[in-house]
Amino acid sequence: MPGMKHADGDRGLDHFRLRDVPLYTLTFARGLAPGELLTRMGVEPDTLAVYDPGELEDEFGDTLFDEDEPVVTTGTDGPWTWAWELGGRHGLDERILRAVSRGTEAVALHHNEKPMHGFRYAVDGDVVVGFDTLRPVAPTGLDPWRLGPYMRPLGLTAGQAAGPHAVLALAENAFGLRVTPAGDGERRWGGSLRPLPA
Repeated sequence: MPGMKHADGDRGLDHFRLRDVPLYTLTFARGLAPGELLTRMGVEPDTLAVYDPGELEDEFGDTLFDEDEPVVTTGTDGPWTWAWELGGRHGLDERILRAVSRGTEAVALHHNEKPMHGFRYAVDGDVVVGFDTLRPVAPTGLDPWRLGPYMRPLGLTAGQAAGPHAVLALAENAFGLRVTPAGDGERRWGGSLRPLPA
């Protein structure tokens, strides 16, 4: 069942709302450890390690923002562990989302410079709600309007264009999702994801 809105009014995804982050994919899983989340997403085992931001850049250099084998870093905020793809969109892939949500629930958010937001919510291997904002809102999935009470106040209604940050607000309001980026010298699990199968 979805979580609650932050009582203190703090917006947990403000890093992506207030900064110029032109491309990102965030994959959230409830109750998974960071290493388990990355393993389910298909991390290259020999790249799975704990890195600080400088080590991540040193290790991956020019491939840091690769789309086919994206570098990903993780964190845990509340009951959710998140993976932040710096250049890819693996989290939106249904096969990845099925694996990540097995035995739990998962949310994937994607933003690109078109601009487009993608949203997926999965439970125990099944995509329950999915949509993107390139076209008027038309959710798909096993129960496309399950999040309707959270979507409607944000203007995420059938046939309507979504506002610029409506998908971030949906993730915050329905699930209490947040991302706390690593501070200077803070070490977190990360690695490089394998290319998606054809």
